[in-house]
Amino acid sequence: MPSPADTVLAFIQAINRHEIGVLTNLMTQDFEFVDSLGVRESGRDQMRQAWIAYFFMIPDYRIEVAGVFSEGTSVVVTGKASGTVAVSGELPSANTWEIPIAAQAEVRDGRVARWQVFADNEPVRQILNRR
Repeated sequence: MPSPADTVLAFIQAINRHEIGVLTNLMTQDFEFVDSLGVRESGRDQMRQAWIAYFFMIPDYRIEVAGVFSEGTSVVVTGKASGTVAVSGELPSANTWEIPIAAQAEVRDGRVARWQVFADNEPVRQILNRR
């Protein structure tokens, strides 16, 4: 079985490649997502749909990892997230953003059980408010 850090890095690779099937397989059935505002989503099937919608809205979304810190089943990654908010299938340069992030994951039985993101998403909110 891969280490918790390896599981989280595979999860991020699936995010970066927008591989919904791989991403879904790497989540536990009771997966919990917590966004930077503290809003929670639960359940692998619900999160599968949320990822599909997010990749539609930001088709070039990616996470660049700068650091990985692991203790037991808990993993923290630091880095940056970036993407472009799509408008009618186009990616206008004015809608491109990049923000520093940290994420904390809890891994159980080789799958991510919890993914919590810490970031200032104000640049993304400003773009969305202009639409």
